[in-house]
Amino acid sequence: MASPKKKAAPKTSPETPGKPASLAQSAAAASAPAAERQLLNLADYEAQARERMAPASWEYVSGAAADEITLRWNREAFDRVALAPKVLVDVSKLDTRLTLLNHELPFPILLAPCGFQRLVHPEGEVGVARGAGAAGALLVMSSAATTAVEEIGKAATGPLWFQLYVQRDREFTRELVARAQQAGAQALVLTVDTPVIGARNREARSGFSLPPGMELPNLKGALSQGNATPHRSLGAGIYSEALDPTLTWNELTWLLKLAKVPVLVKGILSPGDAWRAREAGVAGIIVSNHGGRNLDTTPASLDALPRVVERARDEIPVLVDGGIRRGTDVLKALALGARAVLIGRPYLYGLGVAGAEGVTRVVNLLRQEFEMAMALTGRTRLRDIDRSVLWKPEE
Repeated sequence: MASPKKKAAPKTSPETPGKPASLAQSAAAASAPAAERQLLNLADYEAQARERMAPASWEYVSGAAADEITLRWNREAFDRVALAPKVLVDVSKLDTRLTLLNHELPFPILLAPCGFQRLVHPEGEVGVARGAGAAGALLVMSSAATTAVEEIGKAATGPLWFQLYVQRDREFTRELVARAQQAGAQALVLTVDTPVIGARNREARSGFSLPPGMELPNLKGALSQGNATPHRSLGAGIYSEALDPTLTWNELTWLLKLAKVPVLVKGILSPGDAWRAREAGVAGIIVSNHGGRNLDTTPASLDALPRVVERARDEIPVLVDGGIRRGTDVLKALALGARAVLIGRPYLYGLGVAGAEGVTRVVNLLRQEFEMAMALTGRTRLRDIDRSVLWKPEE
């Protein structure tokens, strides 16, 4: 795949709380090459990434399951929601800070766990860690990273969580949890929606596989081959070496006892599962349909969000991912009860375009749009964002 020339990451500094515009973002934009200054939104980065990435890598990142209906619904759900502007409000000072599981974060946008990042750019997970740190974003590392969790931890300058696929070998899983915690992971994110993968037709047609020499060091020892992908089937069946179809609520209880950091569950859509996760003692829930990559025709994450929030009863934070491409999407998710959002494909597109700097710029663009949306709806603090932000036609 084509890869851009590396250049030093732009120096950025945390913004002064309350400033309406982002001086850090402006400085980063000014330092970007002229061609990249024309990339004004996340869709621009997606289009540019498609030109730069190898075809099979592009199909892996952008594709989803079966007819990709859920992938489309994730986006359409946000498009269906209208916002209610509010005028003549002093919005000269905006405060987007929040506390999430004892983390003080400058804004409610996190980077979701995504595997195989060196397929997108040679910097891979190290570039993402650096880019996230420069933007001030919390990064969730993936079990299926092409870089060891220890290397990602060393490269990171911001807060880290670790996404976990529980392995059939529980002792291996125990060791992986210990490695992640030692590397600096301040929370574990257990993916619960993937006992098997979905029918990823685009991925299969492209002949996707990891190239020779590219390994999954966090799963080495769990897979029969160091460079095998977690999606490789056992024989002709639907099961994979790295995904445990026997995983139940019992293993969640086991993990909660084992972990020395908070545990969240990712992949909850139904209110019943949300209630059970809360009762089990998880620290948070991530509403997610795996980016539409597993079970096609599941509801959009945004449509599932309100009912999950209702079952969480303000006792634990609820986050959401899937389809977020604009700052207005972040606002809508928060209005429907999410504490924060996660993005996945968009920052990979930034990585594909410009390495670590591209990740930083994608986050900064989304953050800036979110600040614009807050100001234009008359909200100056996150706690002011509620359902009154949403347009009610009858009014």
